[in-house]
Amino acid sequence: MNKLALITGGTRGIGAAIATRLQGDGYRIAVTYLGNDAAARAFQERTGITPYKWNGADYAACQEGARRVEADLGMPIDILVNNAGITRDASLHKMSLEQWRAVIDADLDACFNMCHAVIEGMRARNWGRIVNITSINGQKGQFGQTNYSAAKAGVIGFTKALALESARKGITVNAVAPGYTATDMVAAVDPKVMESIVAQIPVGRLAQPEEIAHAVAFLVHAQSGFITGSTLSINGGQFMI
Repeated sequence: MNKLALITGGTRGIGAAIATRLQGDGYRIAVTYLGNDAAARAFQERTGITPYKWNGADYAACQEGARRVEADLGMPIDILVNNAGITRDASLHKMSLEQWRAVIDADLDACFNMCHAVIEGMRARNWGRIVNITSINGQKGQFGQTNYSAAKAGVIGFTKALALESARKGITVNAVAPGYTATDMVAAVDPKVMESIVAQIPVGRLAQPEEIAHAVAFLVHAQSGFITGSTLSINGGQFMI
């Protein structure tokens, strides 16, 4: 497959699983990261994929970074997976403005920034695949996550609107909404809290990152061109709409 896929937040967790799955499917791969240099080095040693470091909340950095990836790999970005995100949990009455803005910037604004960096090229080529990773908590809300739930709900609305704008240009735009997944972030949750979370999941377990990656691989495939504006929920039956 002569297509280049860029995955943000692609050196750890769900992002790394997506990157390695798409690499295995024959795509050229580029990934971004921001904070964890050690994890990025380990990812590169394991996969041979060179990570690029920039802040998705920085519009200019996204523009420059996308052009650098295309120049380095000698081909345009035809597939974008917006996976990077953060949490800064607190009840609203205890949440600082900085906590609110940090999550909106990293989880919602970054989605706009990265899409804006690649959309004109996709439109010119009449082909593209964009997959935005949202969350079950953007669908149902979550205590202590007004910032995260708002950002991830915003990603769903953004996905639908961009899908409408892009459909006649051969570009599909979809969202994947994972439930609780076995990543480092989830592993840090108190075991008693985790036990109560798993008890609410009908299939009785967490998702594996590879299961989320499988859904992304399906959506970016050339034969998935009639699927756009959709949100694919992967949550073990915890929330059904």
